[in-house]
Amino acid sequence: MLKAGIVGLPNVGKSTLFNAVTRTRKAQAANYPFCTIDPNVGVVTVPDDRLAVLQKIAKTSVVIPAAIEFVDIAGLVKGASAGEGLGNKFLSHIREVDAIVQVVRCFEDPDIHHVAGSVDPVRDIETITTELVLADLEAVNKRLERVAKDAKRGDKVALAEQGVLQKLQPHLDAGRPALTLELTTEEKAISRQFWLMTDKPTIFACNVKEGDLATADSNAYVRQVRDYAKSHLACEAVVISAQIESDLVDLSPEEANAFLMELGVKESGVGGLIRGTYHLLGLRTYFTAGEKEVRAWTIHAGDTAPKAAGVIHSDFERGFIKAETVSYTDLVQCGSVAAARDKGLYRMEGKEYVVQDGDVLLFKFNV
Repeated sequence: MLKAGIVGLPNVGKSTLFNAVTRTRKAQAANYPFCTIDPNVGVVTVPDDRLAVLQKIAKTSVVIPAAIEFVDIAGLVKGASAGEGLGNKFLSHIREVDAIVQVVRCFEDPDIHHVAGSVDPVRDIETITTELVLADLEAVNKRLERVAKDAKRGDKVALAEQGVLQKLQPHLDAGRPALTLELTTEEKAISRQFWLMTDKPTIFACNVKEGDLATADSNAYVRQVRDYAKSHLACEAVVISAQIESDLVDLSPEEANAFLMELGVKESGVGGLIRGTYHLLGLRTYFTAGEKEVRAWTIHAGDTAPKAAGVIHSDFERGFIKAETVSYTDLVQCGSVAAARDKGLYRMEGKEYVVQDGDVLLFKFNV
């Protein structure tokens, strides 16, 4: 299961958000730095309205959503790359995740301490980025030293690595994340082997106060984060209120919806964050639907039908024959598989078919 790491400065709401996302109280949330030392890990279901619709069509009582893993990582501080604030330990936790959710404080509150003494989301983002870039630069320099001898002997693998590392070194030295370096497809594949933290896809979570959630678009801090995310990393920024999300944990779905309506918002920010992180990881969903259950299965964008079948069981991939396929939209419009088949929308796909998000599949295989 792929992991998304929740990172940020101390006291920006990471642990509170983790508790909300995972619907638990696993992570300690307190008004002082480093209340999280060892990372908390939780499996998170991905909200998907399509499941309830498919459930009605399939006439089943069992629904199994897709899931990803979130990791609550302790707050980083300036100097983390040099070991400040237990930095080396925390940085190692970031290396182990597949994507980064960076929580940014976008609210004023004199009762909640900020490690820098004031609220400035862009400065906070750059503090985190600088520490990750410095740590990555050190890793690149060490790797360059290791491959130098083999590259000098003409080893093709070492030469290829050296070429990419020599592109990364000045880029990182200029303070720019590895993710923003233009590389060929082959070079990107090599770069991924280095497990650089700034090469991980990132999404920003703008943490606002309860009363600001409905008017977040006019929040100056939120606008700053969105502009920075777009111009520097070409990534997304979503708005959440960690405290509201924490309060929702103990409410029933009906009570939670009523609470959100009172605040003037339609959906919990966490739902958007989870979906955004899911797609950030390059994940997509296909469904199986029958009387036994409706289930969402997770694949990577671009996966073929046999690869998607293998998510259910390796035998399905090994003995793949064909996939009976209908898109979610067509199935809903027709109301049943039989009606979709009558209209020619239920089709057979072979080994080269690239599964699309929302496909409803039934695999035929022979082992």
